[in-house]
Amino acid sequence: MVKAQRIRIYDVARVAGVSVATASKALNDTGRMTEETRKRVKQTAAALGFRPNAMARALTQQRSFTIGLLTNDSYGRFTLPVMAGVSEALVDQGVSVFLCGIEDDPALAKLHLDAMLDKQVDGIIATGKRIDRRLPVDLSLLPVPVVYAFTEGPDDAVTLVSDDAQGAREATEWLARVGRKKLVHITGPESFASVVARAGAFRATVGQGAQVLHGPWSEAWGHEAVNRLWSGATPRPDGIFCGNDQIARGVVDALRERGVDVPGDVSVIGFDNWEIVAAATRPPLTTIDMNLKEIGREAGRLILDLAEGKPVDPGVRTLPCKLVLRQSCGGDAIAVRNQGEALQES
Repeated sequence: MVKAQRIRIYDVARVAGVSVATASKALNDTGRMTEETRKRVKQTAAALGFRPNAMARALTQQRSFTIGLLTNDSYGRFTLPVMAGVSEALVDQGVSVFLCGIEDDPALAKLHLDAMLDKQVDGIIATGKRIDRRLPVDLSLLPVPVVYAFTEGPDDAVTLVSDDAQGAREATEWLARVGRKKLVHITGPESFASVVARAGAFRATVGQGAQVLHGPWSEAWGHEAVNRLWSGATPRPDGIFCGNDQIARGVVDALRERGVDVPGDVSVIGFDNWEIVAAATRPPLTTIDMNLKEIGREAGRLILDLAEGKPVDPGVRTLPCKLVLRQSCGGDAIAVRNQGEALQES
């Protein structure tokens, strides 16, 4: 097999009709030249399939053009969407991302951290499986910047999380908009910050006496919660907002087993938009998307700014969640949404 010859910057300069110095400046968005020249050089480079020599670029700019991503999310439920967003934000900048799973093992975390620093990464993004727990490794006082995405960071760090309260409000308001009046929130353990935020927003919207049931993050808990509600003396709900999609799927299955129609008799909304669960629920599940991919994109943009020495204000930044409409709420959901938006605009 004949090895393809690597296109060099000299080839780009020759075809574009400029000097090597001008070609280099055009490709790096530096130097003074007409926009026409800069555009011509870039188009020539793209047409020839020119790829900058990463090592030479790193030596010139004193950067490795690599970012480390540390996570203790073994299943990747939260980390994979975050990483997809990070990669999207950095790929056009020629920056590579290295993912290291550290479980909850401090020794393994230290091993991976040292390896990243040995490779002279330009920065580290820390992410995990919940927003109120830190990774089992100290990331303070490192020689590279750190951004925390969907995990707890120090007070003086840059931290990105989903707006759980806003997402819960939107879910609850949507149930009311489709005509549901007796609402219940079935959610996870009270020890989770996200659970507290979502339950607080639910009660603030429905009323402080609104019923909230806490249990494990599982389909089995969804089944059990429905059994409690249908066996108890309190009025049965016609709208159920669940703390995650697994609980919601258990709720929907338990209602169907009791002959309760979803969404005819009871509307159900989940939280997470875990598509493998939401799409497979029967009927498919309306749910709240935490916009983890957008959190990843923003983390990528911020770590790049920090690596380039740009000022970034520390603190916690909350990104809005998004309601994803499927069939578990009932009614003409799209028509209801359009009607609501029209009323807001009038």
